[in-house]
Amino acid sequence: MKKLLALLLVLAMVAALFVGCKTNTDPTEPTTDPADPTEPTTEAPTDPTEPVPPTIEAKIAMVTDYGDITDESFNQAAYEGCKAFADQYGCDFKYFKPTSDSTADRVAMVESAIDEGYEIIVMPGYAFGGTLVEVTNEYPDVKFIALDVAAGDILEAGVGEGYTYNPADYDVTEYYNTENTYCAVYQEEIAGYMAGYAAVKLGYTKLGYLGGMAVPAVIRYGYGFVQGVDDAAGEIGAEGVEVKYVYGNQFFGDADITAYMDTWYADGTEAVFACGGGIYTSAAEAAEKVGGKVIGVDVDQAPIIDKYAEGMTITSAMKGLTATVVDALTEILVNDNWAAYAGQIASLGLVSDTDLTSNFVQLPASTQWADGFTEADYAALVAALFSGDIEVSNATDADPAVANITLDVQGNIK
Repeated sequence: MKKLLALLLVLAMVAALFVGCKTNTDPTEPTTDPADPTEPTTEAPTDPTEPVPPTIEAKIAMVTDYGDITDESFNQAAYEGCKAFADQYGCDFKYFKPTSDSTADRVAMVESAIDEGYEIIVMPGYAFGGTLVEVTNEYPDVKFIALDVAAGDILEAGVGEGYTYNPADYDVTEYYNTENTYCAVYQEEIAGYMAGYAAVKLGYTKLGYLGGMAVPAVIRYGYGFVQGVDDAAGEIGAEGVEVKYVYGNQFFGDADITAYMDTWYADGTEAVFACGGGIYTSAAEAAEKVGGKVIGVDVDQAPIIDKYAEGMTITSAMKGLTATVVDALTEILVNDNWAAYAGQIASLGLVSDTDLTSNFVQLPASTQWADGFTEADYAALVAALFSGDIEVSNATDADPAVANITLDVQGNIK
């Protein structure tokens, strides 16, 4: 009897188990208790072929020049490159802003970053030439990436009084530590050329160039612009094309420069290439009054210039600042290739005739393409520049020669 009762009890337990269980044949059914809302109901699939970026334990700092990271220009572009890299690889990143536009305050910010343990310092702008002279030998274990800092910028600060303004007269390596410094400059003459060429092909014949200070980069932009205007005018046989050319002698707009631009636009100037930090404000303020146009510089400036009037920006002569930062940090930190960068003052320009967005000088997608200058025309222009069929002079010692336009050089406003 006891054996029979035990057998019946076992059978009852087995039956209860089958009644309480359910075979999950529906792959969408939750496999965990649905009463617990914190439990996942399905497990997300993973792609074993998807590469996972390694986490890099590096501390990257950026020091702004006289602007800030929302300037929609030089500082912002460099900041976005640093942040994109840091986000991708999990690096510690922070930016530092000097309290004034002086080498002393820039040096102070670099030293603050180093005191906080930052080991790679990114510095955008020619104004950091003096900073390199002061800090690179003092901090040999820190790596410095300087954008748009040329030999002349370093020498002007390092040599001081008596500098001849001819870098060939000096050995720049005597004035800073080449072992921990990488400098990148740009072929602004090509970007300027493309902007001038596009403007004429788009039908503009009365053009102006408003530079900031007549430093080499600003001069190259302007002289490249003039060459582009001249070549395009010759190609299409346009008559009466002119370029008025002036420097504001500062990197910001003001009432005096705006008044000067007012006279240009009132005299028939249709578009001005404003090249030099915040000096574009004076061109845009004057253009707004008469429905004029502006060409931006360094980055795609349409978002800020078009705030004055919709469609004011024809195009922008751009430098690949963000791409430069990401490229340098990737080579230095991911590929351990600092040796190929240390001591270089690289001149960055066109690297592809097919992938136009990879070039370090380019026009933006926001360019006001039209029948006279389409995206296909732009691609053909880049291909001709890349192959050498079109050559652009980077000389800055004399005004560019022109054959098809009138060039009116007006010196400095101030």
